[in-house]
Amino acid sequence: MKNILVVGASSGIGKFVAESLLKSGNNVYAAQRKSADLPGVKNIICDVTSQTSISQLPEVLDGLVYCPGTINLKPFNRIMDAELREEFEINFFGAFRILQACLPALKKSANASVVLFSTVAVQIGMPFHAGIASAKGAIEGLTRSLAAELAPTIRVNAIAPSLTDTPLASKLLNTEAKQDSARQRHPLKRFGTPEDVGNAVIWLLSDLSSWMTGQILHIDGGMSSLKI
Repeated sequence: MKNILVVGASSGIGKFVAESLLKSGNNVYAAQRKSADLPGVKNIICDVTSQTSISQLPEVLDGLVYCPGTINLKPFNRIMDAELREEFEINFFGAFRILQACLPALKKSANASVVLFSTVAVQIGMPFHAGIASAKGAIEGLTRSLAAELAPTIRVNAIAPSLTDTPLASKLLNTEAKQDSARQRHPLKRFGTPEDVGNAVIWLLSDLSSWMTGQILHIDGGMSSLKI
């Protein structure tokens, strides 16, 4: 049984991860602005854009998953300073703050695992993704730096998914035409599900991945590496 904090467990990938961890008998702490509707989790009210400390955490933390993100696609010349700051606050600085707040508890674990989120757009470059790709590119740098600094007791990895069917991506998949277009862009001819990405998170948190750190996993239907 492990103590694991899922930041952003109220919907999408975070909710799937929290539910799966609960079913496996773990102690799950869910941190977000409003309590997650998940029986069995220990809710922590937290605003990642300003939080510098987290109360109600256990003394020992074996895993941390940071799920909050944004999808604001705009032409580069129309991105306002305030919008770019928001991208970084939620995607990068929020993760940075949470990690600093949780580090003492993570260090007390014999084999702690941290999972962050990037995006396929960092790997391949996509139009209208300048804001989010910049913020997530910073996450990839943080992942590798912390993996080196915190080894061997804390593993740090990130997942870089492509388009996944979550509430965050609803505007990109809200018509059959958009869904069909998304399927056709991927070599596996479908977009992702919370289960596709969430199962990778579960694996990274488990001892089955105990020899992996500093890696960016591309769970993206082949988009980042195949052209067919």
